Amino acid sequence: MSISDILRYKGADVVTIAPSETVTTLLNVLAEHNIGALVVRDEQGSVAGIVSERDVVRRIAERGAALLDAPVEQIMTSIVASCTGKDSVDSVAATMTERRIRHMPVIDDGELVGIVSIGDVVSSRIRQLEKDRGQLEHYIAG
Repeated sequence: MSISDILRYKGADVVTIAPSETVTTLLNVLAEHNIGALVVRDEQGSVAGIVSERDVVRRIAERGAALLDAPVEQIMTSIVASCTGKDSVDSVAATMTERRIRHMPVIDDGELVGIVSIGDVVSSRIRQLEKDRGQLEHYIAG
């Protein structure tokens, strides 16, 4: 199973934010869409970073409430681990586990085409296991 299979199942919509937007705006967008991370896109539309709820919590612990007026670019992760639609779910799961990340943008031919979360990956693996189990039960039952 590939990452493109996950995107076909869940959809390819990606909520993004500009690096100049405030952390308060970031929090409002996260809450509005009920998501845990946003891809940060620069003026040209390229991926400039990723920012998550964890980034906000950790920086507020360091800097206090003044962080809410700071631009997103001050707290985003600018070296972004990404994948392609052709990557296997297993390889992406391994990368997410090794790097301890929960969200990964999907970039094909230099274009942002989706985002997958660790929850998407786990759900995909469960669906595959259930399908395999059903096939085995059918085979055994004859």
